[in-house]
Amino acid sequence: MKYIIIGAVAGGASTAARLRRLDEKAEIVIFERGEYISYANCGLPYYIGDVIKDRNKLFVQTAASFKSRFNIDVRISTEVTGIDAATKKITAKNLLTGEEYSESYDKLVLSPGAEPIRPPLPGINLPGIFTLRNVNDTDHIKNYVRQRSSGKAVVIGAGFIGLEMAENLHELGLDVSIIEMGNQILAPVDFPIAALVQQHIRSKGVDLRLSSAVTGFEKENDTIKVLLKDGSSIDADVVILSIGVRPDTKLAIMAGLQLGAAKGIWVNEYLQTSNPDIYAVGDAIEFPNPITGQSMNTYLAGPANKQGRICANNIVLGNQQIYNGAINTAIVKVFDMTVATAGTASKHLRAANIEHIVSTNHSGSHAGYYPGAQQMAIQIAFTPADGRLLSAQIAGYDGVDKRIDILASAIKRGSTIYELTEFEHAYAPPYSSAKDPVNMAGFVAENILLDRLKVFYWDEIAGLPADSLLLDVRTVKEFEHGHIEGAVNIPVDEIRQRLDELPVDKPIYIYCEAGLRGYLAQRILRQSGFEKVSNLSGGYHSWEACHLENLQCVPKVLAIA
Repeated sequence: MKYIIIGAVAGGASTAARLRRLDEKAEIVIFERGEYISYANCGLPYYIGDVIKDRNKLFVQTAASFKSRFNIDVRISTEVTGIDAATKKITAKNLLTGEEYSESYDKLVLSPGAEPIRPPLPGINLPGIFTLRNVNDTDHIKNYVRQRSSGKAVVIGAGFIGLEMAENLHELGLDVSIIEMGNQILAPVDFPIAALVQQHIRSKGVDLRLSSAVTGFEKENDTIKVLLKDGSSIDADVVILSIGVRPDTKLAIMAGLQLGAAKGIWVNEYLQTSNPDIYAVGDAIEFPNPITGQSMNTYLAGPANKQGRICANNIVLGNQQIYNGAINTAIVKVFDMTVATAGTASKHLRAANIEHIVSTNHSGSHAGYYPGAQQMAIQIAFTPADGRLLSAQIAGYDGVDKRIDILASAIKRGSTIYELTEFEHAYAPPYSSAKDPVNMAGFVAENILLDRLKVFYWDEIAGLPADSLLLDVRTVKEFEHGHIEGAVNIPVDEIRQRLDELPVDKPIYIYCEAGLRGYLAQRILRQSGFEKVSNLSGGYHSWEACHLENLQCVPKVLAIA
């Protein structure tokens, strides 16, 4: 058998190595148009920022080591220019010598990845404007920035790579601006989680501009002027385009393969394309979202590597292993914070008309009495009928990674919030609390489903009924430090003694700092004859970040009645 693989980064290299482990006698050829294979794509921003100092550590394998270990013919700097599916041949061109030739195959695997979006804006090809896709891009950016370490950088796009680049350029000493067309960073997460991180970014002195579109670029002496839709401009020494990527489907179209609704290469559950002798993996493919059922792409190394293994199994052993899709579990370091997500955000669930409930809680990363505990916000979405977990998002500092992995596992298995209430974790004061943040997320969700807790959300405050009471149950000192305009303060510890000050027949909307005291106050009131009582999900902490980001202002202007 002869297997040809096009693309030798995550999905392609993983497929090739697995093919060899399953079939020692097969002829395996990898074509890679770049100079490098099997490199750590996700580590590129950190090499630019000098966090990873040794360039060689970016390379998991080289063409030579792949040949030596796996007996695989790796042809770098060679671009596949055509696929003839009828005759089962590909045409290739050596980019160094110009030689063109053809190769036959029994089975073909496409792993071309995704290509950065580079819109046709005026001046976009000026020197100093870069996209980051591969090692060559990295080398060019690093060399360019090294000569301008005290200059200004503009990052266009506030997705995962954009934020990583912004942080690393900032750490190198550059003055950084981030321009994002949307009204928040990180499109896969919901606004309340994004708002917490946006506040942190601003605290680092980064100029974060949301709902702002770039219209073009101009060269002025040695400076690039980044032109914005509102008529203003920002001077930059270097510009990083991180607007997004799209599946590279050129070869698939050439081969007459079917594309899907998400404009990626359509594959079945065995990662087989519309041609039975051609499989595809990685960023270029699409598959049904396990939660919404809608067709989706995923641009993550983890799924690509797993797809490669499954693809090789199905090629060698026959179509035996089903690929169950990905829930886009992802994590990113943003300066001192960590943000993570798994599943489908609430805004995307709404767009898919999937009924759900959102709950937010704030918990310590470990026991509060042990030094160094820091708050993390966990937002989950779940079905009202049975509590099936649909998404999880976390913004915090220490311990975010292990909590998102736990929650992602539950989402992928179709489990419910009830599992979270009994999740058994390893507990010692430096690592967690007796009730882990995952347990707390489950407890809050369970209380909502059992009608022990009614919640409302930060964006509903402006529209509360005119006859309602907004009740702040924090301490007097907390209230005086800052509160939501129009709120009345009765600390939770005084609620029982001051019930006569509250209207029994009117809606009462309670909030505290993070949600727990508000829940306790609600339980007291609902068992004392007050029926129309709701608690602010995520508390004042979430509201403040959302409110400030909604106004795009700074905390000092917060109303204090």
